[in-house]
Amino acid sequence: MNNVIGLNTIRFIILLLLQVMICNHIDLFGYINPYIYIIFIFLFPIKDERLVLLLTSFLLGMLVDLFSDSGGVHAAAAVSLAYARPVLLKSSFGMLYEHHSIKFSTTDLGSLIGYITIGTFIHHFILFSLEIFNISNILLILKKTLFSSIFTIILSVLIIILFSRNKK
Repeated sequence: MNNVIGLNTIRFIILLLLQVMICNHIDLFGYINPYIYIIFIFLFPIKDERLVLLLTSFLLGMLVDLFSDSGGVHAAAAVSLAYARPVLLKSSFGMLYEHHSIKFSTTDLGSLIGYITIGTFIHHFILFSLEIFNISNILLILKKTLFSSIFTIILSVLIIILFSRNKK
């Protein structure tokens, strides 16, 4: 149990530092930004309490907001993703989620990519909707959501494969 808490604490700190020191400074073409801190929410242990996930997601989002001076949009998007996570897990992994036997290091890569893709689009749509907060700019919201999501999904899958998958 302490090993899981330690691993999640290290993951939390590393992803937060990577986000605020590197990823927040990437701005390709004015609307492509990676938000890799959501990997923490995706990889949070299934068996832990949902309230712990919601609170740590809020803390992670607020810390990203603090460093980004973004007024709470990351916290709202992170909590929304954490809240929707059980539905995403059930739709992506089915019976593995029902029995709480998902191990992200051994799951099918297609299911993992599907789970990350849907979750990333949800997070980014909420993030950019709150950031822009103007219905007349819906095309800009959708454009930023699409391109930032693609970039984030690619980086997230690569990071998860490199650091979480079992070596064959």
